[in-house]
Amino acid sequence: MRTVVYVSGTFDLFHRNHLKMIEYGAGLGDTLIVGVSTDELVSSYKKPPSVPFEERIAIIEALKYPDVVIPQRSLEHTDRVSDLNIDIFVVGDDWRGKYDYLRDLGVQVFYFPYGAGVSSSNLKTKIYNQYKKLVEEADKHPNPEVKEVGSHNPDINPSKTK
Repeated sequence: MRTVVYVSGTFDLFHRNHLKMIEYGAGLGDTLIVGVSTDELVSSYKKPPSVPFEERIAIIEALKYPDVVIPQRSLEHTDRVSDLNIDIFVVGDDWRGKYDYLRDLGVQVFYFPYGAGVSSSNLKTKIYNQYKKLVEEADKHPNPEVKEVGSHNPDINPSKTK
């Protein structure tokens, strides 16, 4: 009997821990299904992803590990477990405890340890903070005063039409 593994995620700003989690899932069984959360699903519980769903799912499909990649439209997986005969469910440890109910359905649940500070949300925060710092630095230097259009050359008057 083949062991079916389901890895669940948003996979926004794809990074090495995403890859490690998918590799981990592939090592747990015979068939790997990866569910990629839709933009609508993600937006129901946090800010929308930076990378659109179509691009995120294409990235996951291009990897060598998944046998099947599907849209994930719900955080509730009871029907999915039954429909796909899932034996093992893998998700990041930031969801610890959320999917323990799947154990009652005979599914092994693994909360993959993401590692300190490595997540799409942390990457977004870091990018935002670095950008904010760059803007603050750029705003410190004086800009020349901008004159009205046409005021440099008295022969040019933007209000006149030809």
